[in-house]
Amino acid sequence: MSSYQKELEKYRDIDEDEILRTLSPEELEQLDCELQEMDPENMLLPAGLRQRDQTKKSPTGPLDREALLQYLEQQALEVKERDDLVPFTGEKKGVVQPDKYKPVPDEPPNPTNIEEILKRVRSNDKELEEVNLNNIKDIPIPMLTELCEAMKTNTYIRTFSLVATKSGDPIANAVADMLRENRSLQSLNIESNFISSTGLMAVLKAVRENATLTELRVDNQRQWPGDAVEMEMATVIEQCPSIVRFGYHFTQQGPRARAANAMTRNNELRRQQKKV
Repeated sequence: MSSYQKELEKYRDIDEDEILRTLSPEELEQLDCELQEMDPENMLLPAGLRQRDQTKKSPTGPLDREALLQYLEQQALEVKERDDLVPFTGEKKGVVQPDKYKPVPDEPPNPTNIEEILKRVRSNDKELEEVNLNNIKDIPIPMLTELCEAMKTNTYIRTFSLVATKSGDPIANAVADMLRENRSLQSLNIESNFISSTGLMAVLKAVRENATLTELRVDNQRQWPGDAVEMEMATVIEQCPSIVRFGYHFTQQGPRARAANAMTRNNELRRQQKKV
């Protein structure tokens, strides 16, 4: 047995409780303080276990609130002020002024007479090449439906816009039926309406049967149409080379990339056709 092991044998049978009983109260308090101060930075322990108990001091006298306030005030007056890192010179710094807000005036009301436009569309007026009903929010659904019906056989109108007309799926279905028969329309804009994914799907499927439409804008409906509709949009652009402008902000990377590639191809094909 080594000398170290012999030294350990001396303390193996020592009774710790017996040793503690031989310590005086002062020695026990000192031992407790030393044990408690072994890990003062351990934040997992409560504050009472990270520092020694200092609440057993005898009181120095009754609380004198006025004397305490005077003492604190005197201490505050005697503390020297901290020197500023940058001395104050009285110089005024330049303040960056924000850009002044320039109010944007509201768009003037659309003066289009719906009944007159409907008559001209039905009569196939050759002077009428654009129908713009944007921002007219009180158009009756039956009148819009009749307008789409009249558009089926019209051969002169090139642009048809129904932006912010509160149009829903019934109008979307009427537009889809119109696209299946009309062969002169080039630009269709139905943005900022209340068309659901079902209505958008109907329009997109009808676009596949139309070879003259070059621009389609369907963005900013009341609700997001969903992944399936975005995939259908990309497919339509891929399968319809006549579409060279498409208005919609894709939220999914996959259909966005497909649509961008197809749009580039469609525009290249259009430039080649013009050269010929």
